This record gives sequence, structure tokens and C-alpha cells, in this order.
Amino acid sequence: MTEGKLAAEEKLSGRSAGFGESDGDPDFVLSLARGLSVIEAFGGHTEPLSVAEVAKQTGLSRAAVRRLLITLERLGYAEANGRGYCLTPGVLKLGFSYLSSASLPVLAQRELERITENTHESSSLSVRDGDEIVYVARSSTKRVMSIALSVGSRLPAYCTSMGRVLLSALAEEELTAYLKRLNARAYTPKTITSSSALAKIIRRARSDQFALTDGELELGLRSIAVPVRNRQGQVVAAMNIGVHAARVSSKEMIQRFLPVLQESARNLSQYLG
Repeated sequence: MTEGKLAAEEKLSGRSAGFGESDGDPDFVLSLARGLSVIEAFGGHTEPLSVAEVAKQTGLSRAAVRRLLITLERLGYAEANGRGYCLTPGVLKLGFSYLSSASLPVLAQRELERITENTHESSSLSVRDGDEIVYVARSSTKRVMSIALSVGSRLPAYCTSMGRVLLSALAEEELTAYLKRLNARAYTPKTITSSSALAKIIRRARSDQFALTDGELELGLRSIAVPVRNRQGQVVAAMNIGVHAARVSSKEMIQRFLPVLQESARNLSQYLG
């Protein structure tokens, strides 16, 4: 295949992957967007992916995916084996670049560790990324839950306490648009998936300035979260405490843990410009 034909194919492939709307912007780097989409395709997969599987997930052509994977391999971000490709720990450098340059996770870590020390429960900080939340700092106890959470973990916003707090900070038109496009699935029998019910819950979180979830992501997991604001009053993150439901009641979460979270959120807010 000639370079001209390959470039044309990659341009068409970019449009099919949803990048076409940026073709007219001279500052938009299509190849970078395609490379990042290939990296994101590995999210949630523990086994290697073939070129065809990555192409299917990204909407890119197999030829484009193959070249991108070879490039990522030479840069140390991916490796090939007999069954396909997988990411290497080198990809973590991309995330750590954000964490090391952002004061929020660094400042929050001290507060999260203080919460864990005082309550003997796990505490986390997350930010919203699209329709998901991303954990950017965490202090965990030695108690084991079946769901493994760490910095970089992603969870749907609609069924998590931190997600609902972050969604409650959206303008009403943004919240309406989110609920309209939401295709919620039930992780447990207790997961609330009705858009109308979620709208009421999220608006209540906006009014109460906290959210409590009980077994919606995982049975037996109870969580309470509060917003973290900057000095201008804008919600920039959410902070939570997660417990085994058998040990701590919802009432105790509100009476005992909510004030601790609120204090830590206020402490953190004074350092955020």
C-alpha cells in the first residue's frame, strides 16, 4: 500500500472512529487521538487483545491499529506476544505525569490518611471524567472487598456515592442531558437504573451536600461522599468513606462519618485555588 493510500485510509478510519468532526481544526492531531483511543481500548481487559479486537473497539482500520500498536511497542507502552498485544507498566507514566503535576491528589492524600486513621475505614478522592469517576487518591484499610479499587480505577457515576455528588454539581441542563443518554445497568439487585429515580436522588444530593449508596455497586458495600470545592466554591472532586454494610449502618454513616468527611473537605478546599 502506498503512503497516499495509507494516509487516505487512516483519514477515513479516523472519521469512522468519531474523530471526523475535528478534521477542520488545524490544531487537532488526529494521529494522537487515534493512539490514545488504542490505549483506552485495553481498559477492563486482563488478556491480550488482537489487532482485530482493538480495531473493533476503536472503529479504526486494522492497518491503522497495527501501525499504532507497533509504535506503542517501540515506545515501551505495549508488548506483543503470541496471542496479541497488551499494555506494559510504561503506560503508568502517563497517569503519574498527571498525578505528579496536580496538587489535588497530593494534598488530598494527607486528609484521606487522616480519615482512615480516625475511622479505620477506607477513604478515596475522585474526579469526574465524562460519565465515569476516576480515583485520583486513596487510603485503604487492610480489610478486603471483592471489588479492587486503586488510583486510576474507573466506576460509573450513577451508582456510586462520589459519582452522584459530582453529578449533582452539574448544571440542570447538563444533568438532564446525562440522564437522557444514560444506559444504566444493574450491578446488583439494589442498583437504581431508572432515570427519573436517579434524577431525584442526584438532586437530593445537591440539596443535602452528600450522597449515600448501599449495595448498588456491590452487595455489602456502603459508601458516603461529599463534594470538595475550590476557593471559588466550584466542585472539583468528591471524597468518600466506604465500609462493609454489615459493620456500619446507614444511620451511623451519616451521624459519625459525614462530619469527618465534611471537615476534611473543608480543610482541602482552602488549599485549592
